[in-house]
Amino acid sequence: MLSRGERITWAVVAAAILAGAAFAWITRDDWLPEAGPWLHQLWRKSTRPGPDTLPPGKRPAQSANAAKGDAAPPPPPPRKCVTTDGRVTYTNAACPKGMREQAMDGAVSVLPQ
Repeated sequence: MLSRGERITWAVVAAAILAGAAFAWITRDDWLPEAGPWLHQLWRKSTRPGPDTLPPGKRPAQSANAAKGDAAPPPPPPRKCVTTDGRVTYTNAACPKGMREQAMDGAVSVLPQ
């Protein structure tokens, strides 16, 4: 059981916390625009932690190139090759003979292996 002094102390602490929360709620229009991006970043980091938050033994291994900051070159863009009869083939290499390359209209989201 808490003594009378401890109950009074905890009541004062609870009242101070409630007063601070009420003051923050009332003045949120003043401080929220500046704190909003920081709060959003804090929320994302706490709910979607990345590999840097894992313990050292559980982190994914980095390749030698990634450790130096050298990223692998991006794959070549897809090409649209059209035959004279209108048949279309998509490839990431040069168009075969007898086909002409056309501009891509739209985005290709999946390419077969």
